[in-house]
Amino acid sequence: MSPQTAGVLQLLALIAALALAYRPLGDYMARVYSSEKHYRPEKWIYKAIGANPAAEMRWPAYLRGVLAFSAVSVLFLYLMQRVQSSLPGSLGFSSIDPDQAFNTAASFVANTNWQSYYGEQAMGHVVQTGGLAVQNFLSAAVGMAVAVALVRGFARARTGELGNFWADLVRGTVRILVPISVIGALVLVACGAIQNFSGIHEVGQFMGGTQEWNGGAVASQEAIKELGTNGGGYFNANSSHPFENPDPLSNLFEIFLILLIPFALTRTFGRMVGSLRQGYAILGTMATIWLGFTALMMWTEFAHHGPAFDIAGGAMEGKETRFGIAGSSIFAVATTLTSTGAVNSFHSSYTGFGGGITMLGMQLGEIAPGGVGSGLYGMLIMAVIAVFIAGLMVGRTPEYLGKKIGTRQIKLAACYILITPALVLGFTAVAMALPTPGNSMTNSGAHGFSEILYAYTSGANNNGSAFAGLNADTQWFNSTIGIAMLLGRFLPIVFVLALAGSLAEQKPVPETAGTLRTDKPLYAGLLVGTILIITGLTYFPALALGPLAEGLAS
Repeated sequence: MSPQTAGVLQLLALIAALALAYRPLGDYMARVYSSEKHYRPEKWIYKAIGANPAAEMRWPAYLRGVLAFSAVSVLFLYLMQRVQSSLPGSLGFSSIDPDQAFNTAASFVANTNWQSYYGEQAMGHVVQTGGLAVQNFLSAAVGMAVAVALVRGFARARTGELGNFWADLVRGTVRILVPISVIGALVLVACGAIQNFSGIHEVGQFMGGTQEWNGGAVASQEAIKELGTNGGGYFNANSSHPFENPDPLSNLFEIFLILLIPFALTRTFGRMVGSLRQGYAILGTMATIWLGFTALMMWTEFAHHGPAFDIAGGAMEGKETRFGIAGSSIFAVATTLTSTGAVNSFHSSYTGFGGGITMLGMQLGEIAPGGVGSGLYGMLIMAVIAVFIAGLMVGRTPEYLGKKIGTRQIKLAACYILITPALVLGFTAVAMALPTPGNSMTNSGAHGFSEILYAYTSGANNNGSAFAGLNADTQWFNSTIGIAMLLGRFLPIVFVLALAGSLAEQKPVPETAGTLRTDKPLYAGLLVGTILIITGLTYFPALALGPLAEGLAS
C-alpha cells in the first residue's frame, strides 16, 4: 500500500468516526445547556463559589463572570508556578521566573497553551496536574459557554438574558469534558501512553551523557489537551513524544478528539435555534475548508520534488516515521484549523507552502471547525458578515435566523474580525523593527520572518503551536506573546457577548420571499468565499513576505 493510499484511508476512517459521533454528541450537548436540572455535585460547586445557577444574566453580567473567573485563574496559576519549589511533587524543579510564569498562566487560561519551556524539565507533578491540566478543562468550558450564549442570542427574542455563565461553565466541565476525557485517557493508556506519578530516572547513555525521563499523569492530560483544543504537552516534543502519542492508532484517535466537539457543536447550534438545517449549513462550511486544507497539505508534502524527497517518498524532514507524511499532515491541519496547537511534527520543517497552510489555517480565525466553542462563535460572526454582504448585493436589510443585522450588529462583528489581525501584524512589525527580537530567529530571510509571524499568529489566535525555530523564551517574547494571548482571547469575547445581547433583545422578523435562505448550499458557498477573501485581503502581504516567498524560491 502506498503512503498516499494509507493517508486517504486514515482520512476516511476519521470522517466516519466523526460522522458516527456527530448526532448523539450534538444532541446531548444541546440537552446539557438547555436543561434546568442541576446534579448534586454541581450544586456543591455552586454553593462553594456562591453562585445562583437559576439567575439569568444579561450580556454585561455574563461578560463580568467570564473576565472575573479568567482573571482569578491567571492569578492562581501564576502563583502556583512561582511557589513550585515549595510544593510537593515538584521533582526538585525550581520556581518559574516571573515572565515565564506570566506567559504560561496567560497561555493556559486563554486556551492557547503556548509553551516556551521544556515541560519535563520545568514543571513538577502538582503544577502539571493541579494547574495546567485543570485549566485545560476550565478554559475549554469558558469557550463553550460563550458560544452557547451567542446561540441563545439568536434563539431568544425580546429579552437580553443569555443564561447563567456559572451554570454553563460547570455543566460544560462536569457533564461533557470530564466524562469524554476519562474515556479518552483509557483509550490512550491502552495504546501505550503513560499514566503515573514517578520521579526522574535515568534511562541510558546518550551522546556521551546520561538521558533522564520523568513520568507523569500524561494520558489524562493528553485527553483533555486534545478534546478541549488546548494543545500544551507534558513533554517538549508534544504529541510526537511516544509517551504522549505512541503509535498511528493513538495519533488518529487524538485527531478525532481535536475535531469531535467543534464539529458536533454545529448540531447543538441547529438544535437550539430550532433548525437542524442551519446547523448543517455551518457544518458544511467548516467541513469544506477543513477537507480542502487537508488535501492541499498532503499534496504539498507528498509532491515536493528533489532527490532526498523522492527517496523518502515526500517531505519527511521533521516528521515521525511512525506517523509518516499523511498522519503528520492531517494532524497539522487539524491542530491549526482549531485552537489546539498540539504538534506531532516539526512545522518549521514543512515545505514553504506547507508551513504557509498551517499559518493560514490560524489566520482564518480557526473556525473550520475551530476551537471548542470559539470555532462556533467565530463562524457565526463570519455568517453575520456574509449575510450583510449578501444584503448589500440585493439592496435589502440583511437577516440571519430571523434577526435583523443592523448598524450595531455589523459594527460589533467588524470589531471582532479586526482585533486578531491588528495584534498579529502589529506585534510582528514591532518585533521585526527592533534589533533584539531578531536574535531569537534560527533562520534568516523569508523563513526567519515566518518564525516570528507564526509565533504571533499562534499567540493571538489562541493556538499555541510554533514553528519551533524561534527561541521564544526571552523577556520580550514571553511578555508580548502573553499580552497577545490575553487580548486575542478576551477582547473578541466582549464583542461576541455584546452581539448576543443585541440579538436577544430583538423581536423575530418573519420570513418572506426576499429572505436569504441561509440553510442552502449557495449560502454556504458564499460563507466560504467571504472567509477566504477577508483573510486573504488581511494577511496576503505578510504571507507573501514569508511562506509564499520561501515556497516560490524552493
